[in-house]
Amino acid sequence: MESKNNVIINLTPLSLRMMCVINIFMKETPCEYIVWNGLPVIRREFAIHMIQDFNLNQKETAEKLGVTAAAVSQYVSGKRGKNRIENEMVLKEIKKSAENIIENGTNVVQSETCRICKIMLKHDLFSFLCNECVAQA
Repeated sequence: MESKNNVIINLTPLSLRMMCVINIFMKETPCEYIVWNGLPVIRREFAIHMIQDFNLNQKETAEKLGVTAAAVSQYVSGKRGKNRIENEMVLKEIKKSAENIIENGTNVVQSETCRICKIMLKHDLFSFLCNECVAQA
């Protein structure tokens, strides 16, 4: 388990090495990595906040996020987006984004997701990428 800036990432040394090997040999870009690993975490946090803080059900949350109810179920259960964001500043921003998405619907999901991703990159919360990817980010 690795901790950086109050974010705990549950990755084994083997899975870290495998991700770096995949990044090096398949030339996965940082954006590809974030699509597969960061985006689910951000969506998971959006879904959790919408349900817990704004009392939406899973179907309503899915409609607001533009995903299926099954996807929201997997986010909430931890089957998707397994890593947790624990940085309080980022969580506050995610809550603001969730509220904005609830008020404005799918029109703002992309911009809010990008905004959170940029905040996480700025605060080095994707530091579990290999050195090659971190240098490119």
